[in-house]
Amino acid sequence: MAHGMRMDTHSGYSDDGGGGDWRDTATRYALLPLRVFLGVTFIYAGLDKLTDSAFMSDSGAGSIGDMMRAVRDSSAIPALIDLSLKNPVGFGYAIALGELAVGIGTLIGLLARLAAVGGALISLSLWLTMSWAADPYYYGNDLPYLMAWLPLVLAGAGVYSVDASLRSRRRRRAGAY
Repeated sequence: MAHGMRMDTHSGYSDDGGGGDWRDTATRYALLPLRVFLGVTFIYAGLDKLTDSAFMSDSGAGSIGDMMRAVRDSSAIPALIDLSLKNPVGFGYAIALGELAVGIGTLIGLLARLAAVGGALISLSLWLTMSWAADPYYYGNDLPYLMAWLPLVLAGAGVYSVDASLRSRRRRRAGAY
């Protein structure tokens, strides 16, 4: 006999909205704070880059070009930085717009798994380039972001999401026929 352990099984992401104890409710809402944090953070990061004229420059203090040149030799994949240095401003816009799209998709839960994959790929590329040389490794902030995206890649958005709303609508339509 297992004391103190729950032996029942349940789906943590049921969309029926009904019943259950506090554990079921906590499970259903567990990823919501992470989704809000990552969504808001990536929206902010994208907007911050898009509105910073110094960042969106080939060179100069705070420019994407100078930042990339500064970390080139200490990155895990210098070839990735060399590729971005062919057009640093274009790369800066791509990152900023990618962060914005990922943030919005994550925050509202639209194509949430795809948005989370995008966020994970952005975080992975930044970890392998910008924060690779952090010593010890846990001083670099991009690795924890990469790990934070993984639950959303695996589970999706869950509650309070466009995806859940669309799923519910499809079920109602299928039940009507």
